[in-house]
Amino acid sequence: MPGLSSRYRQRADIWPGFVDALASLLMVIIFLLLVFVLAQFFLGEALSGRENALQKLDREMAEMAELLALEKDTSKSLRSDVSRLSGELQASILDRDRLNENIEKGQGEISRLSADIEKLDALKARLENDIGKLAANLEEKETALLAEQEISESARAEIALLNQRLGAMKDQIAALNKTLDASEQKAKDQNAQIVSLGKRLNSALAGKVQELSEYRSDFFGRLKIALGDHPGIRVVGDRFVFQSEVLFASGDTDIGEAGLGQISRLAETLKDVSARIPADIDWVLRVDGHTDLVPIQNERFRSNWELSAARSISVVKKLIAEGIPANRLVAAGFGEFQPIDKGSDDASLRRNRRIELKLTGR
Repeated sequence: MPGLSSRYRQRADIWPGFVDALASLLMVIIFLLLVFVLAQFFLGEALSGRENALQKLDREMAEMAELLALEKDTSKSLRSDVSRLSGELQASILDRDRLNENIEKGQGEISRLSADIEKLDALKARLENDIGKLAANLEEKETALLAEQEISESARAEIALLNQRLGAMKDQIAALNKTLDASEQKAKDQNAQIVSLGKRLNSALAGKVQELSEYRSDFFGRLKIALGDHPGIRVVGDRFVFQSEVLFASGDTDIGEAGLGQISRLAETLKDVSARIPADIDWVLRVDGHTDLVPIQNERFRSNWELSAARSISVVKKLIAEGIPANRLVAAGFGEFQPIDKGSDDASLRRNRRIELKLTGR
C-alpha cells in the first residue's frame, strides 16, 4: 500500500500550515477591529467636544443678540429724546434771543464792570497785605530801637522811608476805594437802565397790543356791516364766527357760491383796514376750522381733524386769491375738540360747526 501511505503523509503536512495562515489572518482582523474601535472612540470624543463648543458658542451668540437688541432700543430712545430736546432748545433759544436782544449790551457792560471790581478788590487786598507787613516790620524796628535807646540816622531815614511808603500805599488804597465805589455805582446805574429798558419794552408791547385791538375792533365792526345781518355770522369775543353751512355743504371743503361772496367782502374789508395798520405791527388773520363731535371717516377725510384743517385752508386760499398776502394768513384745524356749545342736540352741533377769524399778533 505504498500509494495510500504517500497521500496520507502529504495531507498531514498541509494542515499545520493552513492553521497558521488562519491564525495570522485572525490576528490581523482582530488588530484591524481594535484600530477601528479606537478610531471610533477618539472620533466620538472629538465630535462630543465640538458639539459642546458649538452649544457654548450658540449661548454666547444669543446673549450678544439680546445685548445688541437692548443697545438698539436704548439708542433709539436716546435719539428720540435728543431730537425732542433739540427742538425745544431751538424754540427756547429763539424766544430768548428775541426777548433779550435789547439788554445784552447792558449785561455785557455789567460783566465787564464786575470783572474790574474783582480785579480792584484783589489789588486792594494785596496792598493791604503789603501795608500790614510793612507796619509789622516798622513796629518791630521801632521796638528794637526803643529797647536799645539808640536811634541812628540810618534808622531814622529807614523809618521815614517806611512811613512815606505807608502813606503812598494808603493813598493808593483810597484811590482804589474811590474807583471801586465809582464802578459799583456804574453797575447799579446799568442795572437801573436795564430795568427801565425792560419796562419801556413792556410798555411798548402793551401799546402795540392795544393799537392792534383797536384795529381789530374796527375790522370786526366794518366786517359786520359789510356782511350784513346774517343769522349764521356773529361776533364771539375777539373772533368773527361763520357757521360752516354759510360757506360749505355738509362734509365738503369747496366754498359755495354764497360763501364766495362773503369771503370776497371779508377780503375787501381786511385790505381796507390793513392798509391803515402801521408797518411795525406784525399782524396775522388766523382762520380756525371747527367741526361737531360726530366722527367722519371716508376716502377724503379720515378724521374731523382733516376736515376742519381742509376747510380753513380753503378759506385761506380764497383770501390769497382775493389779494391778501399769504404771510398775513394762518390756517388751523381744531376738529371737534374746541366746542362753544357742550350740548349734543342738533342746534349745539350746528353752532360747533364753524370757521372762526381772529386778527392777532404773530
